[in-house]
Amino acid sequence: MASLTTLFKSEPADLAETDKLVDLFRNRAELKKEFAALRNEKYQLQDRIKEHQGATARVQQRLGHLESLLLDPEWVHNVVAFYQLRRLAAHCQNKLARFAEQLKQQREQREQGKLLQSWNEQCAEKSEAIQRKIGEHRLTLQLLEDQLQSESHRLETMGGFAKLFKGRSLADEIDDIAARIEAGHAEERALLQELDAVDKLDPPGHEGLDVAAKRSINFMILAFAQQLYLHFEEDNLAAMAKEASEKSVGAINYGGKKECDAILAILETRKEAAEKDTDFADVLKQRASLIAEHAMFRDSEDAVPAPGTVATVFAIDRNGVIRQKDANLLGDNYFGVAGVLSR
Repeated sequence: MASLTTLFKSEPADLAETDKLVDLFRNRAELKKEFAALRNEKYQLQDRIKEHQGATARVQQRLGHLESLLLDPEWVHNVVAFYQLRRLAAHCQNKLARFAEQLKQQREQREQGKLLQSWNEQCAEKSEAIQRKIGEHRLTLQLLEDQLQSESHRLETMGGFAKLFKGRSLADEIDDIAARIEAGHAEERALLQELDAVDKLDPPGHEGLDVAAKRSINFMILAFAQQLYLHFEEDNLAAMAKEASEKSVGAINYGGKKECDAILAILETRKEAAEKDTDFADVLKQRASLIAEHAMFRDSEDAVPAPGTVATVFAIDRNGVIRQKDANLLGDNYFGVAGVLSR
């Protein structure tokens, strides 16, 4: 009997041990997951350290290379000329990017203004039509109310013999007029609600520019890129600036001190002239029209023309004389023009 009691009493103890074992395995699994996550994070951090070390090494290598060039009497003037030409390329790229952004914003504001004007006109027409209905409706109600008053007075003043024969039909007519008036008031309330709904309509959101507008913008951007190219084309400054923006210092030899000083002097002169030359809006429009005449597109939904079809640069002097020359500014991505076009 004692052994049976002991047997039954051991079951809760076994269950407790089982629960502890389950918790132990569960905690072990969680710890393994956390350990795996920490190990992956460690590997990721090690990879990032290697990347930073590699980047630092490359920067130090470039700095060492630049230092050696600056210490070399035959190359020090080339370094100065190189970075001034690179600065010119960055200046032209920033100028073109600002022009493109301003042009896009102006066109979007103009298109949105047209859309809002059209929407306001439509809302005004709807409101006027509803107000006209309300006015006509109120006039009809006024006539019905006058008729109701007249017929009610007629019924009240009708003699006994006439009231006996005509009173019932007149009362029915009065009820019909009253019902029509009630229906008219309900219709008027509906019209007022419709008018209020029109007044509370939200204006349409910005829908973006269509393909035709984007193409028009791109023609103007290309025209401005040609304007920059033509201004710095003399003495091959535009091509030299593009080359400096694409190559590393020391990869280009411009010559000795005399040649480098000449480049810097010409560069400064052309930059000063560019800052003073601001009256070319009409030239840009004319050049954009010429570009549009020759531009071809890969498909009807493409806003960017095929580079080969806009590879003619149009130089227009103050007398309106047009000279053409071949230069694929879009294909060669002069001043980053390909990245600022509308698409």
